[in-house]
Amino acid sequence: MIQSDPPLLDHYGALLCHSTQCDEPQSRLIMEECQLPLIDLSDLSSRDEMIRQACAAAICRASSEWGFFQVVNHGLSPQLVGKMRSEQVKLFQTPFERKAICGLLNNSYRWGSPTATCPKQFSWSEAFHVPLTKVLDEACYGEFTSLREVMIEFASAMSKLARLLAGVLTENLGYGKEVIDNICDQSTCFLRLNHYPACPISPEIYGLVPHTDSDFLTILFQDEVGGLQLMKDSKWVTVKPNQDALIVNIGDLFQAWSNDVYKSVEHNVVTNAKMERYSIAYFLCPSYDSSIGSFTEPSIYRKFTFREYRDQVQEDVRTTGYKVGLPRFLLEGTEDLTRRKVSNTTSQATVR
Repeated sequence: MIQSDPPLLDHYGALLCHSTQCDEPQSRLIMEECQLPLIDLSDLSSRDEMIRQACAAAICRASSEWGFFQVVNHGLSPQLVGKMRSEQVKLFQTPFERKAICGLLNNSYRWGSPTATCPKQFSWSEAFHVPLTKVLDEACYGEFTSLREVMIEFASAMSKLARLLAGVLTENLGYGKEVIDNICDQSTCFLRLNHYPACPISPEIYGLVPHTDSDFLTILFQDEVGGLQLMKDSKWVTVKPNQDALIVNIGDLFQAWSNDVYKSVEHNVVTNAKMERYSIAYFLCPSYDSSIGSFTEPSIYRKFTFREYRDQVQEDVRTTGYKVGLPRFLLEGTEDLTRRKVSNTTSQATVR
């Protein structure tokens, strides 16, 4: 029998035994490969105002048309990225029994999909989901002392980049760039270290099931293996890996705040039969009591706090196995007008 670490195969097998035909994953066709909009962030610091404005416009346009883009000259050195990748690999090579019980990184280790009730809700992956407030805490690292220094530097660089991009996007909406600094704090921003083990049993198993992100924006470092897919023009497309670039995607909160100017797009990760995959995601989130309201009227969504949004997402996943997300917060009478705009948020999804 094929062994897996963590015991993903055991969990998936149990779900498969209790599923009906309609619960099983649907076959996925070969997807076309896409090249995300590529933006050189060095242009934001150009002495030429027209170049700065063109760069900002490209960021906002990609956030509206794609919900995804990639950036180069982003401020993270290849040396830092390489050290982070090396430390991440060592961390995930730790035997499952120790990862699961030794309290590493604020006891944030997760694997598979605990709430899954059928195979199509199952994610073949493991992760550490670490709040920024714990990145500095020496007690979180145990024997992985060299990981702490790299994590601190990496988290700081990702946070700086996230706030730079969010500032461009908020300024485009008519807010000041300082708005994000005022409402986002370290207690709700996260680094998520992901590992997708090779999955030789079925090409139909997701590494991470289709979902949207419940934040303002996400910045992703991924390796050369690839596997990220996103919904574009009502079809899944595969993102071509670019080792020199970081990927940025809009989250649900920016879609609501922008009144659907920016798009939080459904995406997933597919498994690889022979190769494992690593990635690191930074999630820019507001404080739990921050109010999220559309910046223009008439508003599509009712006002809500981040705490209210997270609680609703978690309740939906707990009771149904799926994230509903923004459609829960549509104002009465806007459903028909926005059905096509929010269709990407209604498919099955996990909490991010």
